[in-house]
Amino acid sequence: QVRLVESGGGSVQAGGSLRLSCAASGSIVSGSAMGWFRQAPGKEREFVAAISWSDSTRYADSVKGRFTISRPKNAKNTVNLQMNSLKPEDTAVYYCAVAQFGGPLPHRTSDYNYWGQGTQVTVSS
Repeated sequence: QVRLVESGGGSVQAGGSLRLSCAASGSIVSGSAMGWFRQAPGKEREFVAAISWSDSTRYADSVKGRFTISRPKNAKNTVNLQMNSLKPEDTAVYYCAVAQFGGPLPHRTSDYNYWGQGTQVTVSS
């Protein structure tokens, strides 16, 4: 069983930055990917970014060039999301997730089998 805990959400004005972190406890299978999703009120949960076991990355077009997913060296159970140039449309609950068998850079919610509780990000104009 894997438990994920997100931190770092909050409120910021448009153009500002936030950094989200996610720590996983429990046994993560070698080869697992970690990702970030978000869900705005009344909308479906959508893919934001993913990082593979070998630290390759993948981004949604809407955040490419503004967000960076990373993990500390030799820390496969931790993932960060640096969010710059934030826009009001980035407002959502952000979720961290682990995909044990979803391939190197999965982007579908169904590829992920462990999820955190989410952290709120609010961007005001």
